Amino acid sequence: MAIITFNGNQYNTNGELPAVGTPAPKLVLTHSDLSNARLSDYAGKKVLLNIFHTLDIPLCPDSELRFHNTFEYREDAVVLVVTNDLPFAHRHLCCADVCDHVIKLSMMKNRKFARDYGVLIEDGPLKGLMARSIVVIDEAGIIIYKQIVPDIHKQPDYSEVLDVLKN
Repeated sequence: MAIITFNGNQYNTNGELPAVGTPAPKLVLTHSDLSNARLSDYAGKKVLLNIFHTLDIPLCPDSELRFHNTFEYREDAVVLVVTNDLPFAHRHLCCADVCDHVIKLSMMKNRKFARDYGVLIEDGPLKGLMARSIVVIDEAGIIIYKQIVPDIHKQPDYSEVLDVLKN
C-alpha cells in the first residue's frame, strides 16, 4: 500500500499504482452524459490518467489548464481526469468552459477502477476517495509512467509527466 498525507496525518491506499512496463488494468468509468468510458475507447493513443478525489478544490484549475494547454493540438494523446465527483458536477466544476481537451470521468458506478489502480484511500476522513495520482499509458496499453502525490494538497510533478509525453 502507498502512504499519503492529509492535513499532516498519514493514511493508506489499498495498494500501489500498477508497475511501469505492465499492461494497464481495464477501466470502466462514467462520462458526464452517463455513458461508459473504457480504456479501449482510446486505443492507439497515449492516455494520461489524472486521478484525484474532486474537481471542487483550489488545485484543480492549475492541473486541468496545464494538461489542456499541452494536449490542445495533439491528436495522439488524451487526458482523462478521474474523480469521485458525480458526473453531473463535471459541467459545473473546474475549467468546464475552457478545458475541452480534458475528458472528465467519474468512478460513480464502479470503484473497481480505484481498487485496480491502487489509489483507493482505506482509512481516515477521506476513506473511499482516491489519492492524487498520475498514470501515463502508451499507445499499446502499457504503463510508461506513474506518480502518486504524497500529500493530497500538493500538485504532481508536472515536468516529469510532460517529459514522458514528449517521447
